[in-house]
Amino acid sequence: MKKILCALVLAVAVLPAHAISRYNTNGMQCDEVQYRVKSEGAAILRYKSSRTNMTLYDRYVAHGGYCDINEYAKLEVVPASDTNRCRVLKCMPRMNVFD
Repeated sequence: MKKILCALVLAVAVLPAHAISRYNTNGMQCDEVQYRVKSEGAAILRYKSSRTNMTLYDRYVAHGGYCDINEYAKLEVVPASDTNRCRVLKCMPRMNVFD
């Protein structure tokens, strides 16, 4: 039994870690941004702020299944090279009406 448990622990330890991808949306067209998020499930999207020269970023998801149990997927927009209003989903906290 110890051998099986040891083999299982080693097998899990050598599996590759799935890091989240990061993309700069200013250099991508909107359909490519949407494709990357949908194909990977979730991605960090970075873009220049329209009001300041700062770089903004956040995690965007393919659907609500990638959000925590107390979150939902809300439609947001990010800038892309071909439009300033590329539609993507972002996890947002649920509001509890009883608080």
